[in-house]
Parts: sequence; structure tokens; C-alpha cells
Amino acid sequence: QVQLVESGGGLVQAGASRRLSCAASGRTFSHYAMGWFRQAPGKEREFVAAISDTGTRRLYADSVKGRFTITRDNVKNTVYLQMNNLKPEDTAVYYCAAGNSPRAYSTTTSYDYWGQGTQVTVSS
Repeated sequence: QVQLVESGGGLVQAGASRRLSCAASGRTFSHYAMGWFRQAPGKEREFVAAISDTGTRRLYADSVKGRFTITRDNVKNTVYLQMNNLKPEDTAVYYCAAGNSPRAYSTTTSYDYWGQGTQVTVSS
């Protein structure tokens, strides 16, 4: 089992930056690919970013490419999502996920463990 706890959400103005963190505990963090997803009210959960177990492979949704950066620290068992130039359409609950495969994937079914989510609200 892997337990994931997100933090760093909040209310920010458009154009601002925010960093989300996801702390993992349980089985060996460095064996898992990690992903960030988000879900806005009335919408399906969508892929945001993913990173492979070693951090060498990263994937981004087109909507965040160039603005968001995913990184991981396998010593601290933490994955981060640095969000820059935030837009109102980025408003959502952000979820961190861990997948048993070492590669980074963009589909929700690729992940086995999920956090509870952290709300990010971007005001215009």
C-alpha cells in the first residue's frame, strides 16, 4: 500500500504561481511512476502531468505545457507540481497518484493509489 497526501492548494490570483506537494508513505516510493490529475466541478478527472520512477521521463497535458513542471525527490518521498502563470480554467481539485509501472502514463487507469486531493482556485 502507498498513502499519498497532497498539500499546497489554495486561492490565488490569475498569473500567480503555486507549488503542490504530494508526500508518499508506505512501499518504496522510487519504484512508482507518479502523476497529477485534476477535476473541476461537473467535469471528468483529467491528466495534468506525470513523471517516471527515476524522473527521466515526464509527460504534460497540452493545456499546462510550458506553465507546469512536475518533479520528484526520491529521498523525501515527495512529488511536486510547480504551477506558474495560473489561469481561472486551472481551478480544480488536484490529485496525486502512484502507479506500479515505472513509466509515466496519462490515463487514470494506469495508477493504483490516489490521494484525497487539494483544491486550487484561481480568481480572475
